[in-house]
Amino acid sequence: MSSWQLLERNPKPSEDEIRHAIEGNFCRCTGYHNIVKAVQDAATKL
Repeated sequence: MSSWQLLERNPKPSEDEIRHAIEGNFCRCTGYHNIVKAVQDAATKL
Protein backbone atom coordinates (compact mmCIF):
# COMPACT_ATOMS: atom_id res chain seq x y z
CA MET A 1 0.00 0.00 0.00
CA SER A 2 2.83 2.40 0.77
CA SER A 3 4.28 1.88 -2.68
CA TRP A 4 0.95 2.47 -4.40
CA GLN A 5 0.37 5.68 -2.43
CA LEU A 6 3.86 6.86 -3.35
CA LEU A 7 3.26 6.21 -7.05
CA GLU A 8 -0.08 8.02 -6.90
CA ARG A 9 1.64 11.11 -5.46
CA ASN A 10 4.86 10.81 -7.44
CA PRO A 11 4.77 8.65 -10.59
CA LYS A 12 8.55 8.80 -11.04
CA PRO A 13 10.10 8.52 -7.56
CA SER A 14 13.83 8.34 -6.96
CA GLU A 15 15.35 5.37 -5.14
CA ASP A 16 15.67 7.48 -1.98
CA GLU A 17 12.00 8.50 -2.18
CA ILE A 18 10.98 4.85 -2.54
CA ARG A 19 13.11 3.79 0.41
CA HIS A 20 11.68 6.61 2.53
CA ALA A 21 8.10 5.62 1.61
CA ILE A 22 8.58 1.98 2.66
CA GLU A 23 10.89 2.46 5.63
CA GLY A 24 8.09 1.81 8.15
CA ASN A 25 7.33 -1.60 6.67
CA PHE A 26 8.93 -4.68 8.20
CA CYS A 27 10.88 -6.74 5.70
CA ARG A 28 13.34 -9.56 6.26
CA CYS A 29 14.81 -9.28 2.79
CA THR A 30 18.16 -7.72 2.01
CA GLY A 31 17.70 -4.00 2.47
CA TYR A 32 14.46 -3.76 0.49
CA HIS A 33 16.46 -4.08 -2.73
CA ASN A 34 13.90 -6.23 -4.56
CA ILE A 35 11.01 -4.08 -3.35
CA VAL A 36 12.71 -0.91 -4.58
CA LYS A 37 13.36 -2.51 -7.97
CA ALA A 38 9.73 -3.66 -8.17
CA VAL A 39 8.44 -0.15 -7.43
CA GLN A 40 10.79 1.29 -10.05
CA ASP A 41 9.50 -1.27 -12.55
CA ALA A 42 5.87 -0.50 -11.67
CA ALA A 43 6.53 3.22 -12.15
CA THR A 44 7.56 2.59 -15.76
CA LYS A 45 4.30 0.73 -16.42
CA LEU A 46 1.85 3.28 -15.04
